[in-house]
Amino acid sequence: MQNRNHPVRQDPEPRRGRPRSAAAERAILDAVVGLLEAGEPLAGLSIERIARTAGVGKATIYRRWSGKEELFVDVLRAIEPPEPAVSGTAGLDDLRMLLESMRGRGLAQRSSALLHNVYAQMKSHPMLWSEYHCTVIEPRRAAVLAAVRRAVDAGELRADLDVELMNDLFLAPMLARTVHRPEAPLPEDLADRIIQALTEGLAPRPAPGG
Repeated sequence: MQNRNHPVRQDPEPRRGRPRSAAAERAILDAVVGLLEAGEPLAGLSIERIARTAGVGKATIYRRWSGKEELFVDVLRAIEPPEPAVSGTAGLDDLRMLLESMRGRGLAQRSSALLHNVYAQMKSHPMLWSEYHCTVIEPRRAAVLAAVRRAVDAGELRADLDVELMNDLFLAPMLARTVHRPEAPLPEDLADRIIQALTEGLAPRPAPGG
């Protein structure tokens, strides 16, 4: 059973017309999670059903979310591990935290039947997957890219290589183990090992005295 004390998304500048009640928003998120835990498929959840379960009117939902896709993305973000609080000024240290966050999400998906089920269903709904990709995946990738650029500026990474390529090289091993190889181990030091392997290089070291 998931923790129902979901964080309510805080917007720096809330859009006009959104409800001011944090309790109403939490009730809506909890209603969706409860329905999913009860076995309701994403495709079968209507705004009417969600509103009835949450004890609010449909207008309350539509004032906060433009539709089901946007609502479901917020639900998923509420039950995923929280985003890491990176410094925004460090390079490799921030990169390490972001990779560790990816590892944590991979572990959470393996251990949570609800998360696993929602991810699987989401990928069969193009509009929902597109919304999640634009509002969650792309910002996460951009955060890693920004950390790589800071590492280059700080002299921690080579400045003569394509930054986008380096970004992909750091992300690919973690994505392979968390997404493409769900049976692969996710040890606690995986982020450090990825960074070490890429910064030290993969070529064999000269033999002593060679």
